[in-house]
Amino acid sequence: MKFRYFFLLIIAMALLAACASEPETLIVTRIVNQEVTVEVTRIVEQFATVEVPATVEVPVEVTRLVAMVVTPTPEAQQPAPTVEPTVPPTAVPTTQLSGSIYTVQAGDTLYSIATRFGTAVDDIKTANNLTGDAIVTGQELIIPGWDGALPPADQPTPPPAAGETPVAPAPSANLLPNPSFEGDWYFHLYNELQIPEGWQLTTDEGPNTLEPGAGGLFFRPEVRVVPYYDLPPAEQSIFVFDGDKTVKAFKGGAPTSFSLFADVALQPGSYRLQVRFFPDTVIGYDNSQKVFASDPLAAEVRIIVDNGGTAWQGTQIGQRNTVTFDFTVSEARTVRVGASFRNRFVMANNGWFIDDWSLVAIP
Repeated sequence: MKFRYFFLLIIAMALLAACASEPETLIVTRIVNQEVTVEVTRIVEQFATVEVPATVEVPVEVTRLVAMVVTPTPEAQQPAPTVEPTVPPTAVPTTQLSGSIYTVQAGDTLYSIATRFGTAVDDIKTANNLTGDAIVTGQELIIPGWDGALPPADQPTPPPAAGETPVAPAPSANLLPNPSFEGDWYFHLYNELQIPEGWQLTTDEGPNTLEPGAGGLFFRPEVRVVPYYDLPPAEQSIFVFDGDKTVKAFKGGAPTSFSLFADVALQPGSYRLQVRFFPDTVIGYDNSQKVFASDPLAAEVRIIVDNGGTAWQGTQIGQRNTVTFDFTVSEARTVRVGASFRNRFVMANNGWFIDDWSLVAIP
């Protein structure tokens, strides 16, 4: 009996020892994608730790790669567009122009051409895509509204009748000294006044009382005898009328008035004085191109014959002008002949080019 109690006591003590030990942790040592049998250690209600086989289902998330052969459905093929060659459009001018071609002559300006053919400077510039007023000899211009007809040529003089002897007009030499100012020159009072040999010059520096006018005083211009090579190439054929030199008078920013004349001994008879000049009266500049004054009173001229001659008259600015005056001398004497020039307004340039004068006897 005592032995039974002793045996139970030993079992109880063994159980207490088993309860006091820490439970062991279940460890899964690999990831599987199927059911596997693993060995685990379980806590059992007995005196000894025993290893028992167990089957544990572990949820495993598996990503599967599946190779699939996919046959694409062909898309409907769009027919290739037909490319047709592009035909360039026929150039059509924005403005239909009617007119004829004019070839620029020496001494021509847009203003003189417009005046000659009865059109406007702006119309000529538009027709020819010009941005400035500069033109050159030989340049071809479309003249709007011009039909190309030129003034009829002079009728030829019919031949003399049989038995008649034609009478040739008596030749008349140019009676002016140094008429194209090709000779030497001299200073007159000031270094800025270069006067051609055989000629004299006076300036008006008094009040400018002209109406309309700039008021104030007239100022003395600068006068030079200029050879063609001292002018820009584009201006040489415009400002040199004859020979190699021209007389240039100019003053900027002020009105001016002066006279150029010579004393010539004449016999009784009739004479014709011809003066030629270019009024270079500029109100401003557009892209380095001159803009000429449009008021004829901005540049005036009169012929001098002793104390007479002509009254003041306006000019065609920006082009060559020719003024003639016929007079008669009743007795042999010295006659003062020449011309006066004046600018009554203030301009960027009150200029004149003077050349190729003549005085001849007429029947």
